[in-house]
Amino acid sequence: MNSQLLEIVLAMAPPAGQGQQGNPPALLTLLPMMLVIVIFYLILIRPQQKKAKELETMIKSLKPGDKVVAGGGIVGVVVSVKDRTVCIRSEDAKFEVLKTAVTDITDRANGPASKS
Repeated sequence: MNSQLLEIVLAMAPPAGQGQQGNPPALLTLLPMMLVIVIFYLILIRPQQKKAKELETMIKSLKPGDKVVAGGGIVGVVVSVKDRTVCIRSEDAKFEVLKTAVTDITDRANGPASKS
């Protein structure tokens, strides 16, 4: 039985003339994964961070008289701005929505419209 086990182990070894080649360096092994992470960052994460920063500056610049579009598609004019909310008048209705619900400023009170 021991001789059969020895034959099986020897059969799994590489042929005598070829020998095993050395393993590639660790950096070369990790290079494809690092490349995928860099591409993932450049294509997905960076543009999202840039868009979030632009939205934050837009929300900070809200002032009464601005025409805005809210998240649910509500279009109206800003009546007042509070710490966390904005009052919007749309035709006959007046809404108080969170500042984060404002998705776009279509017309500034005293300036050009933003192009997002």
